[in-house]
Amino acid sequence: MDYRDWEILKVLYVQKNLTKAAKLLFITQPALTNRLKHIQKELGVQIVTRESRGIHFTPQGEYLVHCAEEALAHYQKIKENVLNMSNNISNEVVGTLKLGVSNFFANYKLPYILKLFKMQYPHVEFKVITGWSRDVSQLIHNKDVHVSFVRGDYGWRGLSKHLLFEETICITSKEEIDITNLPHLPRIDYRGDYLLKSLIDNWWAENYTQAPFISIEVDQVDTCKEMVINGLGYGILSSRVLTGIEDLHKIDLTDQKGNPILRRTWMYYHKESLEWNVVKAFVHFIESLDWKDN
Repeated sequence: MDYRDWEILKVLYVQKNLTKAAKLLFITQPALTNRLKHIQKELGVQIVTRESRGIHFTPQGEYLVHCAEEALAHYQKIKENVLNMSNNISNEVVGTLKLGVSNFFANYKLPYILKLFKMQYPHVEFKVITGWSRDVSQLIHNKDVHVSFVRGDYGWRGLSKHLLFEETICITSKEEIDITNLPHLPRIDYRGDYLLKSLIDNWWAENYTQAPFISIEVDQVDTCKEMVINGLGYGILSSRVLTGIEDLHKIDLTDQKGNPILRRTWMYYHKESLEWNVVKAFVHFIESLDWKDN
């Protein structure tokens, strides 16, 4: 089996359909079918069975798909290492940079940052995985990505980190409100990051004895923001979400000593990854940016 065979197994496993897999692999369906038969003959096992709803992988096929993922990852690592060796000799910055990015950062910050970086290093390509900060922090711990952008103070043992910016968390409403009456006012709640939810819940428990009146629940912070803008209730939002919106009333959350409760955004990376020119260039680029203007 060669690299292409492993790629065929991986794509076919995801699609569960020969026609769709062939299209993604840029080959004809007969060619894919013949190659699959060749793999099965070479290994002496049946990898897939055809059913009315597509194809089904046998236990042996499932095992081979797992092997395919490992083989492709190993091949990719070899390519990156060889490319990095060449880059170190020529000092050229090329290659593929894998980023893990929190949803907010991906939507509001990343496109402009990558645009600036590509202007300096046009031969760098990117693979970006987005998600909740908790999941993104796990990606960098597992070394599934080279660099992560994480909102919140998640565990960073063994990692290098750089603070990008801090932001307050604020009660936001269309009309001015009295926060002593907050438990009786309609609140727009949204599915937020685990640490942010904990910060808000702890602040609430320290200031009120009754639960908030949740009038509307949504799954995205941008939806919550729009509902607040339209006067449907108040929201508790990070200040950077509200950048550029002037006609809202905002009250920062503070701790028992009157200090603002802050949410931090970090860049995480493994120190040894700086041996790769592309990672080193990107990390230094991010550290050089003025985040007050970004």
